[in-house]
Amino acid sequence: MKVLNAILVIVIIVILIFFVTGVFTFSCEERVAGGDPETSAVKDESTRDYNIERDKELAKTRTPCDTIALKEYILDNYQEGNYLVEFDRTFTYNVPKPAVIYHKENQKQYIFAVIAKSKKGERFVEKKNLIGFESSFINLDSTKLGTAFFFLTLFECRDGEFIPEWEAEVPIHGGFNSMKLKQWKAKRIPYIELNYEAGIISGHRNYNFFFIHGIDSLPHLMETYEGIVHKRTLANINDDNYPDYYEYRFTEDSSRIAVRDSIPFYWSERRQLYITDVNRRWFRKY
Repeated sequence: MKVLNAILVIVIIVILIFFVTGVFTFSCEERVAGGDPETSAVKDESTRDYNIERDKELAKTRTPCDTIALKEYILDNYQEGNYLVEFDRTFTYNVPKPAVIYHKENQKQYIFAVIAKSKKGERFVEKKNLIGFESSFINLDSTKLGTAFFFLTLFECRDGEFIPEWEAEVPIHGGFNSMKLKQWKAKRIPYIELNYEAGIISGHRNYNFFFIHGIDSLPHLMETYEGIVHKRTLANINDDNYPDYYEYRFTEDSSRIAVRDSIPFYWSERRQLYITDVNRRWFRKY
């Protein structure tokens, strides 16, 4: 009887081992084959490929280097977890527009695009966690939802193919709102303004990329912003081709908030920093 009980126990243990091993193997295989898009490269690629094919079916007309083609190019040529960003919704039920600007110059077709890249070793970022006011707080703790690195990228459309010209990193991780092509009137220099919501300062930040040496060259970054007690505005301090700004100081108490003074910062080509004559030890990177 004792022998039979011992055999029965051994059989049960063996069955449990096979069961647990089988479930674990199945779970691993399922993750490799599918899983969640934010953790599985295979699932992420298949989901985006499906969306692109759906866009192709819904498109009434197609042109060389259109937005659908750009999404496809990013899927084929960039690493997993890298996406074309979208504008924030103006209204609740608006269809979000891709962060893309088409621009013709010198008989060339250029495409400006904002691309978000997931930090290696973390979960893939999701576009919904990068856009709008709520996502601006991701800068406090972005690792749980993945960390995004934004890049303003320029492509040239040549014979229907995307030719990368340059990419410039944007020093922020969330809160994207919109992008615009503008001109600095003081020097008639074009620039791209990337607008980000900034809940931490109760306002917004603009990362401005100025084409000092033309569109084909890497642009110059200069930041402006505005919040309850934060403000920096575009200016022309020393009359060179680099944009400058005024940085404001505020006085605040329980009854009022008022501007106390403004400090002029201008670009130093020698130091490659923004400096001010108010205090030689003060400087800014952009």
